[in-house]
Amino acid sequence: MVFSLGRTIFRILWKTLLWFFGLSVVSVLVFRFVPVPVTPLMLLRCGEQVFSGEELKLKHDWVPLGQISTDLPLAVVCSEDQNFLKHSGFDLKAIQQSVDEAKKGTRRLRGASTISQQTAKNVFLWPGRSWIRKGFEVYFTVLIELGWGKKRIMEVYLNSIEMGDGIYGAEAAARHYFHTSAKNLSRTQAAAIAAVLPNPRKYSANPPGPYVQSRISWIVGQMGQWGTLRFK
Repeated sequence: MVFSLGRTIFRILWKTLLWFFGLSVVSVLVFRFVPVPVTPLMLLRCGEQVFSGEELKLKHDWVPLGQISTDLPLAVVCSEDQNFLKHSGFDLKAIQQSVDEAKKGTRRLRGASTISQQTAKNVFLWPGRSWIRKGFEVYFTVLIELGWGKKRIMEVYLNSIEMGDGIYGAEAAARHYFHTSAKNLSRTQAAAIAAVLPNPRKYSANPPGPYVQSRISWIVGQMGQWGTLRFK
């Protein structure tokens, strides 16, 4: 009796695992070519707005990477993940530094999450800091690194990430903050959008507060040192 129950549970778990693996691989392959229409975070934010009685805010307009100013990918790389083109989804050096700082009790303003990890989390997962969600994040990061490549990851990232209260993606952010298109963003404007990404609902790209302004100056300086961002 016990053996039969155990075998049934194992069969259910095994089938669930196979279904999850199959659906996750298919979804990654689909989004390799198809624009991501909505993310779990967008739905969560909408739910929060509805339950709190606020006006529903969701601005999200997908545009190809070729219709986004080349300064914006450069700005987010300089701001968020300077080893983006070098690593395979995980910046091991940054992770080790973060662990070392945590052991010392130092409060870090930024984590070690890469653009690839942020993309995987935004497109496929829910917000949170649990080890279970982190495990899924690692899994999906590996999948998109293998199935998409850096250029597609950047395209999805710039179209899906939260860039303000109810603002998602480069085109919506450009329209909201600067009344222009993502393609026509200047270097300073791109840096301003990148500067608010650590907390886009707290900070504003325009007008920028003292902290954001200092970040803009630093990012623009880093962009000048980088020159051009080239995808393989």
